[in-house]
Amino acid sequence: MPVTSSHVLLTEALNLYSQAEVASYCGRDIRTVRRWHSEQRCPKIAEGALREMLNAKTRRRSKDSAANFRFIDLFAGIGGIRQGFETHGGRCVFTSEWNDFSKKTYEANFQDDSEQHEFIGDIVSFSKDAIPAHDVLLAGFPCQPFSIAGVSKKNSLGRPHGFACNTQGTLFYDVANIINAKRPAAFLLENVKNLLSHDKGNTFQTILDVLRHELKYDVHYKIIDGQHFTPQHRERIVIVGFREKTDFSFDDLRLPAEGPRLRSILHKTDGTEPILEHDENRYFDHSSRSVQARYTLTPKLWTYLQAYAEKHRAAGNGFGFGLVTPDSVTRTLSARYHKDGSEILCAQGKGKRPRRLTPRECARLMGFPDSFVIPVSDTQAYRQFGNSVVVPVMQEVARIMVPHVAIVTSKEMSN
Repeated sequence: MPVTSSHVLLTEALNLYSQAEVASYCGRDIRTVRRWHSEQRCPKIAEGALREMLNAKTRRRSKDSAANFRFIDLFAGIGGIRQGFETHGGRCVFTSEWNDFSKKTYEANFQDDSEQHEFIGDIVSFSKDAIPAHDVLLAGFPCQPFSIAGVSKKNSLGRPHGFACNTQGTLFYDVANIINAKRPAAFLLENVKNLLSHDKGNTFQTILDVLRHELKYDVHYKIIDGQHFTPQHRERIVIVGFREKTDFSFDDLRLPAEGPRLRSILHKTDGTEPILEHDENRYFDHSSRSVQARYTLTPKLWTYLQAYAEKHRAAGNGFGFGLVTPDSVTRTLSARYHKDGSEILCAQGKGKRPRRLTPRECARLMGFPDSFVIPVSDTQAYRQFGNSVVVPVMQEVARIMVPHVAIVTSKEMSN
């Protein structure tokens, strides 16, 4: 049975590492780790770090042996989907990400052997034949409008049929082309919830038709809200497909009925905030036990946001800023958060201006462990986390996918 309990994860970690190592990796002190273990109450927010520790140990043990399965990471961003699949024994053999800032963050956190792993920019211009064999294709592909007008005319002119006609020029087309060429045992595609309703559902129907009828994969999809695992309302559609018919079901997901609240990811002002070597005092001043002052809104910006919200309230609209407290579940973190932080503003007490989340808090909000390095500017970091996936969601989807991947690949080997 796959491990899901935070306390069991902690126990396994303590069997492999010292209390000091676990405390450092989780960004806590030794006394806290001891309390977690003795009370058998390890917080959900620590799961990511614990899984990464266990996965790191597994990688070291099996460095010279084959992983359970191989996967490629397309439109990789900063590696959120990859983290979920590495947790369950996968090895990344190829990555594509065009944004140089995202690539910098990705490479700072995933130390791949360049001889065994190729990292490219634009997947569109890359030869699909040069992509290595893999068992699972992962892609958080951007959603572009599909122009399917004029298909009949193209057909009458003898132009390409199927997905080569309906999706040509979209990034989904490039994903479909790779699936068609490489025939991986499985794939996972992730996108915004609105993909379902785009163009009155025609875009999503085209995607399903390509995956099911053109490529002949057994396809399942589900909208999953990240707030089951982190204190953020973030709905995303996850599309999973297998080369052969399987018993896979999203009903097997274990989604906690009640997720954590915002206090679980906020910087601690009681002296327990971890000192992270890769952060130093960039986000949090440990000497004063306070978040750096630059994250508090300026008087001018705070006045503007209040006036903007009042204007829309008067007009009967719901637009405005989102003021949150430690007991809150936030709105969806967006890539525009760097502009004014309006969707998630942390209250700092009566008469005080609110503040933005720091990039480290945004990383935690997305489920990244404190060991995750942020080597870019605040502006780029906000964009990256706003575009990322909720890592524990990917870990949970990977958990229920991997056994079926193994079944499909084992059938291939026996034939």
